[in-house]
Amino acid sequence: MPHRMDPEDPRLAFGDDLIRAMKLLGTVRQRAPRAHPEVDPIGYPLMFNLRDEPRRVSDIAAAVHLDVSTVSRHVSQLVAKGFVERLPDPTDGRAHVLALTEAGRELLVAIRARRNTWLGEVTADWADADLATFQRLLHRFADDLEAHPLLTPRDPA
Repeated sequence: MPHRMDPEDPRLAFGDDLIRAMKLLGTVRQRAPRAHPEVDPIGYPLMFNLRDEPRRVSDIAAAVHLDVSTVSRHVSQLVAKGFVERLPDPTDGRAHVLALTEAGRELLVAIRARRNTWLGEVTADWADADLATFQRLLHRFADDLEAHPLLTPRDPA
């Protein structure tokens, strides 16, 4: 007799629902118009990681879990478009850090506003308490996911 999954087991249902949500978000990402026609969607998380302070390429790469060469290539495009600028690293004159330009900050504000409008439509019938609980648990999940050994850097030795 085949094994039947217990629909009441929250750990099984969680995995199924998470995959469903990820697939749906992937479809939304494909169908949604770009926030800016000249910025590849991977550029947005790179810019988001510069919102608070200038950072090195290697720090951004670690934060978004991509290799430095991929981030460097996309950062070069953002610099060429005027959304990011290279500045001397105040702690090491031989290196540079990246910072958002005013145009980059304006684009991030527009991206966030559009995203929040869409999420507001999706969750329009949610109670504030439900949304707050979901946000708290989603934040906890993201923190735990980021701390998992599959995402933490390994010692190359």
